[in-house]
Amino acid sequence: MALSKKQGIALGVIAAALVAVVGVGVTIGLTRPVEAEAAAAPTATAGANPDTGDIPRITGTAVPEAVAALKASGFTPIEPGKLTVAVGAFVPPLSYQREGTTAATDVAGTEPNIGELIAEGLGLEYNPVVVAWADWPLGIQSGKYDLITANVTVTDERKELYDFASYRQDLLGFYVRSDSAISKIEEADDISGLKIVVGSGTNQEKVLLKWNEELTAAGKAPAELNYYDDTAAATLALQSGRVDATFGPNATAAWAARETGQTKLVGIIPGGWPLAADIAAATKKGNGLIEPVGIVLNAYIADGTYAKVLDAWGLTSEGVDKSEINPPGLPKS
Repeated sequence: MALSKKQGIALGVIAAALVAVVGVGVTIGLTRPVEAEAAAAPTATAGANPDTGDIPRITGTAVPEAVAALKASGFTPIEPGKLTVAVGAFVPPLSYQREGTTAATDVAGTEPNIGELIAEGLGLEYNPVVVAWADWPLGIQSGKYDLITANVTVTDERKELYDFASYRQDLLGFYVRSDSAISKIEEADDISGLKIVVGSGTNQEKVLLKWNEELTAAGKAPAELNYYDDTAAATLALQSGRVDATFGPNATAAWAARETGQTKLVGIIPGGWPLAADIAAATKKGNGLIEPVGIVLNAYIADGTYAKVLDAWGLTSEGVDKSEINPPGLPKS
């Protein structure tokens, strides 16, 4: 059966999530508990619809306290009156280039929308620049960009060079077919005997291998890990019942679940398992910008604007109650 364009994109995202690397090892030293709980996947008709062009762009207004703090900080934007924000164009729902467009202002998703809201909250014009992942660190350090909002995880190593204001939890999700009898995967016992698709060399693979060690030591059947290089084959394996579940970055899998209605979330754990990790806006360390950014984010959390962004893209499970300046980071491996 031929897939619609929307289904094709979404199924590709499911599989892409399976091979995506979270970017940090699982050996960490944080002490904060995870606040997120597994939630039902959004309906397939809600929120963003890339096929129809119904892409949400939640807007905000200047936050007087943040504007005053920015003025007092001594921070000088790269371009007067503008906030130059580095954004990626990777995969929905985080950031992607809308079909038929090339301008950075047409990159959609949670990350560019957060960047735009920050600019508006600071009373500055939003000036997005699409960057490759490998290029943002030097770009921020050299003064090419004022800020980055591109799914950046806070780490101790990065905190040596950048200041952070958190705005999302870094989470991994277990997804099963929407008609699956599996209702919960939260710990080692829950995966015993299951066949699970996972990306080789990823954080999520390390989690499953650790859980399998626990199962084997307890005399229980370990999970069978399945690796697919072909994204379509991985998706087909789940839908055909050859595997029981997938395990990868929650954001992309949540969006795909919304778009297709063919999968559901049954378990969620932190990207820095076994403890918490944060996604944050980042700027050059000590330049005075991050405190005003934090004020903006907390103002939008308080008035519900922030929640609208997450709801539009099916990421309410990754929300935070408060933006923190330079929260604990994942330690150096």
